[in-house]
Amino acid sequence: MDAFTAGLLQRIRATESDLTRAQEDGDDFLVEVEQSELDDLHRLAAEHGVQVAQHV
Repeated sequence: MDAFTAGLLQRIRATESDLTRAQEDGDDFLVEVEQSELDDLHRLAAEHGVQVAQHV
C-alpha cells in the first residue's frame, strides 16, 4: 500500500470516528460537517481506485 492510500484510509477512519462521536453527542452541525468530509474522502478514494471497506 502506498503512502497516499494509507493516508486516505486513515483519514476516512478518523472521520468516521469523529462522525460517530458527533452523532452520539447530538451535535447536528458537526454531524453535517463530518458527513460532508466523509463524502469528499469517499469520492476521492473512488476517483483514485482506492477500495474502502464499508462499516455496517
